[in-house]
Amino acid sequence: MVRFFGKASGKVDDKGRIVFPAIFRDAMVKEGLEDMTLIVKKNVQQPCLDLFAYQEWARRSDKVLEGLDPELNTEDANFWTKYNEGVYAIVPDGKLGRLNIPAELLEKAGITREVVLSGIGYKLQIWAKETYEASLMTDEQFKLSAQRLSAKK
Repeated sequence: MVRFFGKASGKVDDKGRIVFPAIFRDAMVKEGLEDMTLIVKKNVQQPCLDLFAYQEWARRSDKVLEGLDPELNTEDANFWTKYNEGVYAIVPDGKLGRLNIPAELLEKAGITREVVLSGIGYKLQIWAKETYEASLMTDEQFKLSAQRLSAKK
């Protein structure tokens, strides 16, 4: 299972492509995922895009589907349809490893030019640079969250 850590900056070119940073390509190759089929979609909770290795996306979406019955339950069917809306399989181009992100997704995430790719373990997040910087927790917020979460144990 590939794990993504660290962050990298980049730019979106006029065709909606972003160079896939070597640090993240190398993580996939290390795990034997040379074909590099990726899934990109709008993040459900934050104004960014999520980028998964295909196998991780399949595992996580199967887990979501386990709790649903979209064949017999209308609310589940509507949720499942919305959950899968705007999900795209992409493969970096072979020459420069560019990711061709659909314009619809770039627009939904407010990404126009400068981006930050942030590894959070099981996936990458792609942010508009200014949105990423504004979304970060302060050190004090992080400390308080860590204390709250550790108290749950």
